[in-house]
Amino acid sequence: MKVILKENISTLGKAGDVVRVSVGYARNFLIPKGFVMEATTKNVEVLEREKKTILAKIEKEKKKSQSLAEKLSGVSCTIVRRVREQDKLFGSVYAKDIEEVLMAQGLEVNRKNIMLDEPIKTLGEFPIKIKLPAGVVSEIKVIVTPQHQE
Repeated sequence: MKVILKENISTLGKAGDVVRVSVGYARNFLIPKGFVMEATTKNVEVLEREKKTILAKIEKEKKKSQSLAEKLSGVSCTIVRRVREQDKLFGSVYAKDIEEVLMAQGLEVNRKNIMLDEPIKTLGEFPIKIKLPAGVVSEIKVIVTPQHQE
């Protein structure tokens, strides 16, 4: 089945592309979610007219992502955790913890976009990549420090 992509889908292509997918995938997932529309002659004509709008939307999203990436480029997050002997953490630092610290600094980043291969389990400084929409990637610095006992 031929469909027209309404959004960028990493496995299929960019918005506005006409691609061939299985009928079940299109009817059960892509069309109900609003990611695509069927590539009929009428829809192809409508697409040609709406292509400028779609491209403008993509460009706007990319600019928004780039401005957020610029804000994030100089950011460092300090996370304080209790430690045991030999500076091992009680628990770990997860993407959720990083998200909370960024939200407290006024930066809206979804934890799903924080590219943390595995939880941080030691003290130190760690570079963490953040994948933003429109393929923009930024990097922040996460510093895990020990909690001072009183």
